[in-house]
Amino acid sequence: MRKVRIRENSWIARLAARKLKFHRVAIVIGRTIFLYNVTSANFIKSRRWVMHELKHVEQFEREGWFRFLWLYMLDYLKAGYYNNRFEIEARNAETEEGLLFKYDLSAYLKPAS
Repeated sequence: MRKVRIRENSWIARLAARKLKFHRVAIVIGRTIFLYNVTSANFIKSRRWVMHELKHVEQFEREGWFRFLWLYMLDYLKAGYYNNRFEIEARNAETEEGLLFKYDLSAYLKPAS
């Protein structure tokens, strides 16, 4: 399993939230999920959202940093956020439980009491 980091109150995610006019945002760069207006504890509780963002981690790994960012921006400029092929793929992966076994988010899980 590959470790994924989560960073709360990210300025990068805050910029994305402003641009997209979203109240809360997660944005992935490499193997880091940057959050704005949501705690890592609340983010982790949303399995669908976690799997969506883990799909973006997988896309970064598959395409490589530069290529992914370049292709994502081209798609965004052509089709917008919602119709971007990488966002469509991530939305389709929101029930892909296998992503939870491919990546390690254990540092953000509360131990059972």
